[in-house]
Amino acid sequence: MLQTIEEARRGNRLAFDQIVRRYTMMANAVAYEKLHDFQLAEDAVQESFTEAYLHIDKLRAPEAFPGWFKAIVERQCYRMLRRKKHPVVPYEDVAQSAASVFNVSEVSERRELQRMVHESISSLTSNLRIAVQLFYFQGYSLTEISEFLDVSVPALKKRLFDARRKLKVALPVADLISVFNHLYEGEEGMLHIVNGDHVAEKLRQGVVQGDILVWREVYPHGPVFTNPAEAEHRMLRATYLEESIGVPRLAFIQGSKAQEKTLANCHQYKDIVLWFEHDLFDQAMLAYLLDWFGGQSLPGTTLNLLCIGSYPGIELFRGLGQLSTEQLSTISGTWRTIRKEELELGSALWQAYTSPNPEELQQLLSTDTSALPFAQDAFKHHLAQFPSTFNGLGIVEQTTLTVLQAGIQSSRDLFKRVGDQLHVLGMGDLQYGYILGRMAQGSHPLIELRGATEVLAKSGAYMSLQNCEVVITPFGRDVMAGQEDWVAQNGIDEWRGGVHVQGHDPAWRWDIEEQRIVRQR
Repeated sequence: MLQTIEEARRGNRLAFDQIVRRYTMMANAVAYEKLHDFQLAEDAVQESFTEAYLHIDKLRAPEAFPGWFKAIVERQCYRMLRRKKHPVVPYEDVAQSAASVFNVSEVSERRELQRMVHESISSLTSNLRIAVQLFYFQGYSLTEISEFLDVSVPALKKRLFDARRKLKVALPVADLISVFNHLYEGEEGMLHIVNGDHVAEKLRQGVVQGDILVWREVYPHGPVFTNPAEAEHRMLRATYLEESIGVPRLAFIQGSKAQEKTLANCHQYKDIVLWFEHDLFDQAMLAYLLDWFGGQSLPGTTLNLLCIGSYPGIELFRGLGQLSTEQLSTISGTWRTIRKEELELGSALWQAYTSPNPEELQQLLSTDTSALPFAQDAFKHHLAQFPSTFNGLGIVEQTTLTVLQAGIQSSRDLFKRVGDQLHVLGMGDLQYGYILGRMAQGSHPLIELRGATEVLAKSGAYMSLQNCEVVITPFGRDVMAGQEDWVAQNGIDEWRGGVHVQGHDPAWRWDIEEQRIVRQR
């Protein structure tokens, strides 16, 4: 068809006639959806083809024809709506009269069935109606409809699934099957990968169908390696997570193997959808999965991405877990196919994030990262967690002391206030409890925790964010004033992605004024 359109651009009338035959029914459906008038819809389409023929030489790329022509049809419809309307014949009557009939009984049954179907379809939303008309009645493929409507194939599948579900309520099942013998079942053979159990549970409440894989990881905390599945790397990470935030080592290892096994079998799915958010917690997870999928051969599988950083009506969007099942339903199906650009950028981000040299990530962030629009801010905040050149504090410790100086002392309120200010980190309570505990330790603590409790884990302890009182120490105030350096006085032994930050004079620091990583030695 691209060659046919190219020939039409060069003035080949026969080629344009082929285009007319290909797109007439599709254009009629779009026009009728706008005009609700069969004869006017036909007139609009005829005038649209005339306009397209006169101006097709202005079309720069043949592949843009479907969307270009649809815009012409819609524009023509708007022109007609401004004109005086003429008496018309309802579309349903024309559709019925066009049907071949054999006897009175058959005519009666067929008309009753058509009436029920058309009435049920008319109750659907505009997006669902046009999808049903084009796919089930006109026989266009999903790819053809996608190109014409400029809607992704996964979104069309979701619309058709929703339409069938609604029609099942309105029509007897037997009639529905007889009319739509090949209805798309909707989301069968689908795998949804999400960032947490809370989101997964909501999706299971009728928002999506198919399998759901919860990716359980906290990549912003502890040592992270390019290939975390290596036994040595997994054991090192499992030990660190257990000792720092109380994640049982054996459970982490078993869980990691289980989710990796599901990934290894991903070729059995026709569609895979990644559900993620704007923060570092999710962006690091997304980078890993894109890196992994980028190394696989999946000829029969389509990868899709749904990644958001806001939702209408929510002033401070923290994540998908905030949304109700109804709200999640409104974005379900809006995912788009993952392109080569996303796979390559995701892989580059993961490689740089897990590198022992943070300058690699900084250099990558200085390039065009628009393929993953939330990555820039998320990974820049990751770098800002390195000890600063000003006083040795990372962005979380600095923000915590700032909030404390403003008069907030309850650990719960502190977590909420700091979490709101640094929502781009996606920091959980276990992570923040660990940071508070570290700030209260050493020969020169920044804070004092009054009434704090530690929850014992198998091989260590982690702080529970009960409602304890947090008080800034005199040393903490000196650090905030830039008179002392926290790391120089206490030393540090922490991981930032693939970087092991160690000693009283660590090799890497964050320059707050320049907003960049600098090498100290």
